[in-house]
Amino acid sequence: MPDTSSPLPDRVSETRPQVPAADQTLRILSFLARQRGPAPARSIATALEIPRSTVYHLLATLQEHQFVVHLPEERRWGLGIAAFELAGGYSRQEPLARLGRPVLADLVDRVGESAHLAVMHGRDVLYIVEERAPRRPALVTDVGVRLPAHLTATGRAMLAALPREQVRALFPDAAAFADRTGRGPRRPGELRDVLREVRDRGYAVEDGEVTLGTRSIGVVVRDHAGWPAAAVALTWSADERPDADLPSALASAARAASDELERRIGRSRRT
Repeated sequence: MPDTSSPLPDRVSETRPQVPAADQTLRILSFLARQRGPAPARSIATALEIPRSTVYHLLATLQEHQFVVHLPEERRWGLGIAAFELAGGYSRQEPLARLGRPVLADLVDRVGESAHLAVMHGRDVLYIVEERAPRRPALVTDVGVRLPAHLTATGRAMLAALPREQVRALFPDAAAFADRTGRGPRRPGELRDVLREVRDRGYAVEDGEVTLGTRSIGVVVRDHAGWPAAAVALTWSADERPDADLPSALASAARAASDELERRIGRSRRT
């Protein structure tokens, strides 16, 4: 006779959190982090399919520890100062750069061109990792350098993944467009055309907009919520490698690196 006392199969435990309260608490914090502003408890309960009474209990506990704040006049809940402190700790520990550095090193070994990882910083991109290929010239994309997002392959890759309303807020008129080499979009309509091409192509291209004579491709890295967390780029000399098929080939390699970095930062995890 079969042993009916044996535990349930592993696949059941994989679909049910072992600590439901902890799982629900983290889902509430993740939900609030994705909103444009504070949210009502009923919206949280509906979106996450958690009983409303449970949501109120968890929010009260989070409020005690300052991870959320209650806005009684609006009947809404938002992230608190403790959540902000977590974000500061994330920045200090630089996990994205630490996780990305070996991925980019492997990418450079495979393609023989310099690679970098950048994040959005207002209208700019901020470079957090640079891996220079052997016998390749120094680039302007050193760690800590900021460049106009609309001119760079990394910036275009991330801007194309943002809601169009957010892009319009960042680049409302011609005054928002910096220039380096006389190339690149200078008006909101021109940027919309560039980003439309990025979305159609699946990767961004930059040709001399940052430094004359160099070209780059960029691929977005999305976080667990699907937002652009960073972008991977490869840069090469247009004179040394004028092959028209090169951008597509390099983009495939960069996309594989992006996929690996997304896996490392946990995009595939349930939210």
